[in-house]
Amino acid sequence: MSDPADIGLWGVPLAMLGGAIRVSTPFLFVSLGECLTERSGRMNLGLEGTLIFGAMAGYAAAYHSGSAWFGVLAAGFAGMWFGLFHGWVCRFKGVNDIAMGIALMLLGMGLAFFFGKPYIQPVAPDLPAISLGWWSDIPQVEAALRVNVLFIIGAVLALAMAWMFRATRIGLKVRVVGDSTAAARAIGFNPDLVRLWSTAAGGALAGVGGAYLSLYYPGSWNEGISSGQGLMAIALVIFARWNPINCFWAALLFGGAGALGPALQSVGVSSGYYLFFAAPYILTLILLIATSSPDRALKGAPSELSITK
Repeated sequence: MSDPADIGLWGVPLAMLGGAIRVSTPFLFVSLGECLTERSGRMNLGLEGTLIFGAMAGYAAAYHSGSAWFGVLAAGFAGMWFGLFHGWVCRFKGVNDIAMGIALMLLGMGLAFFFGKPYIQPVAPDLPAISLGWWSDIPQVEAALRVNVLFIIGAVLALAMAWMFRATRIGLKVRVVGDSTAAARAIGFNPDLVRLWSTAAGGALAGVGGAYLSLYYPGSWNEGISSGQGLMAIALVIFARWNPINCFWAALLFGGAGALGPALQSVGVSSGYYLFFAAPYILTLILLIATSSPDRALKGAPSELSITK
């Protein structure tokens, strides 16, 4: 039998692997939602607020229904309505989608904090996880290789979205509308409708990402649950060059950065512990600087995005 008490330095990469999987899931869902929205030619900076409201709505629905999956559906539904509202307002002439997104972020956070007060103490059911470490008798290995079902769904969704953009009529509509409103109208597409539903679907995905936060990791509802993950995920989309597959790998990278502090603590490294918790924010800053050169910053960006004009 292996000694379960201590696995030495192997604990660092192991903890980072498990942490990357756990921490990356909200990044993955929000970035996929924003990728879909931006590929249609619209930005939604309000997904941070949608993520937080989705976390609250999912937790409340799971608590009252006794079903974590009902909470996920409720969070996605709430996120969809935030997306619909954002898409509907942004279709009016003169409305700036970036300014509207910031307003929506503040609205979502305010509503979540207001309606979420009664749910800080109650305990809701958790989402299930699949144990891929059944072959080991070491608790650290088993814990690191527990994979939540939403992570697997997100990975499959990234593949499906990449296929949709490449090989389906719906994907063609989204890409054409994102690249040229005039060309989309010329071939009979309705840009406003495509952007509306793309923004709604993006909001629903962000809401599901919020449900993961409150129903699995960290697995409770409180007002500081997001720590800016929604905003970092939007930066992640630019880094991923609006490619769903790249969003998956970038989310894992951000998740690994977020797991660095706990991984080092697991092997007794406590010096500068709180500094390591800043790793995702530092990584975001570095990636934005590295990709902000004039010849690379908007490479691959949909032409109708407001940041390209």
